[in-house]
Amino acid sequence: MNEYTGEKEFEEKIVQVNRVSKKTAGGNKIGFSVLVVVGDKNGNVGVGLGKAPGVQDAIKKGANYAKKHMISVPMVGTTIPHEVFVKRGAAKVLLKPASRGTGVIAGGAVRAVVEAGGIRDILSKVLGTSNQASNVYATLEALKMLASIEKKKARGWLIEDKVVSSKEKKIVRSKSGAKEKPGTRKRKSPETKKKIDIKKKP
Repeated sequence: MNEYTGEKEFEEKIVQVNRVSKKTAGGNKIGFSVLVVVGDKNGNVGVGLGKAPGVQDAIKKGANYAKKHMISVPMVGTTIPHEVFVKRGAAKVLLKPASRGTGVIAGGAVRAVVEAGGIRDILSKVLGTSNQASNVYATLEALKMLASIEKKKARGWLIEDKVVSSKEKKIVRSKSGAKEKPGTRKRKSPETKKKIDIKKKP
């Protein structure tokens, strides 16, 4: 994992460099594709893939794309607000919050994205493919899915700072007094309908 320092306010990390050869009428045309992770270590991170005949030009293209498509990562202190699991293609990435002082427990691809975003304490596990590019995009997708604790409490997805599953969301919403969505009420069985009809008859 090499570091390429361009502008002062951003940290740029080169995750993968591929040499690409294309058959043409005049001979082989050689180029390079570079996967770059860019972040300000303050909650903003982006990923870009640059392609050019030279390595330096490919790095610049990838870095410029990453800067234009950066995402903001919600954080609680130095870690993430809750656990998240993402499956993107063959890549499977699990991210878990960690206590202060734990450090970044992550592999090369996940570490590059997490550190560029400014996360200092996190637990992670790559459960799928070992392809670094796939794991980088899966990690970025996982960071997009994160939401702050305030937002989750407002939506009724947290009980005592614990993330609630999709099945438990209906129970939380009913307790909080939120309106149920149309079609979510339980249908009455035919037996109960017969009992109600018998009661209504004079």
